[in-house]
Amino acid sequence: MKTPEDALLCPITLELFRNPVMAQDGHTYERQAIEEWIRKNGTSPITNQQISLEHLVPNYAIKKMVDHFESSLHNKNFQYTLDVDVKKKKGRPLFQTFGKTIYSAEWLPSNAGCPEIILLKIDGARANKEASFYVNLSRHPHIVRTFGLVHEDDGDKNSIILLQEYASEGSLYELLTERKKPIDEKILIEIFCQVLDAMSYLALNDVVHGDLACRNVLVFRFDENDPRNNVVKVADFGLSRYSKIYSQTTTMARTTLNIIPKRYCAPEILSTNVTANDYTEKSDVYSMGVLMWEAYSRGAIPWTNIESDDDVVRRVRNGDILPKPTNCSPQYWDIITKTWNKLSNQRPTFDQLKKLFKDQLYQTTTSASKPSMF
Repeated sequence: MKTPEDALLCPITLELFRNPVMAQDGHTYERQAIEEWIRKNGTSPITNQQISLEHLVPNYAIKKMVDHFESSLHNKNFQYTLDVDVKKKKGRPLFQTFGKTIYSAEWLPSNAGCPEIILLKIDGARANKEASFYVNLSRHPHIVRTFGLVHEDDGDKNSIILLQEYASEGSLYELLTERKKPIDEKILIEIFCQVLDAMSYLALNDVVHGDLACRNVLVFRFDENDPRNNVVKVADFGLSRYSKIYSQTTTMARTTLNIIPKRYCAPEILSTNVTANDYTEKSDVYSMGVLMWEAYSRGAIPWTNIESDDDVVRRVRNGDILPKPTNCSPQYWDIITKTWNKLSNQRPTFDQLKKLFKDQLYQTTTSASKPSMF
């Protein structure tokens, strides 16, 4: 396991410290995370040397740095000014699509002791909530953290800018398409469970994602040898035309808020008389199934053999489902297909999906560990 460049992040959770402790290996960890690690492994996650619970020591210096950073967020009321508190780094945007641009950024006056950040600009949108809402909603280990809103003097009033943490490994889509070999199924299941955990949290807070796909899952750490060592986070939640988080402006620009990702959508969203009430946890569950198919298919476009989106819409509204990827085990495919029930009330919730996957993973692991009788 690599240590993060940011001294304020736990190398296990990749989250800001809350209760930092130093271990015998000289590295600092979040107490709960390192205690769980030691109980399971007995060794350092970084140096692999033997370490023990008895020798964990509070790191007050790191705690003070984190408290200072957190208090600065509160003092700003999670509101920042471009070129005063943060600035865009020179060079091209990291990513750009219809109505959405991501810029590499840095804190002012200095990046020292602060998490790496990006600026997410959403055109054609206004914030429906206070900045603290975004910050508090993103306080989840598998949701990309938002530090606040950024105001740009003389900027476009028909857009908002979010200040968010930076994912060094890029998106899950990039990981899937750039690797020479498929990702092991056990790692995919771990990734799915982390996404499901995040989506359960959003559903609990009555937030519909509206654009769940591999491109909107960011990878903060990838380890092809140990599924538990992978960390992914959900990004771009609430980017739908009926979002309770953002409202559309009068601009006619094509944005992420008014483009429907038809190949990922539930049949009720593709209806000609779709309303705000059709965007629910269950419509996100349908998209989660497509995301899982996409991950097994190494980033392939859903319904890749059908050129016309209108033909895809007809197929989905008719109840047709995507074909089983060859590398997907039957027991997991059975779970995935439950997300595509034509009737939304017959689909599982995210909590139920997570339990189905974890139960199946447990059964698979225990059966594989049993000694053969022959």
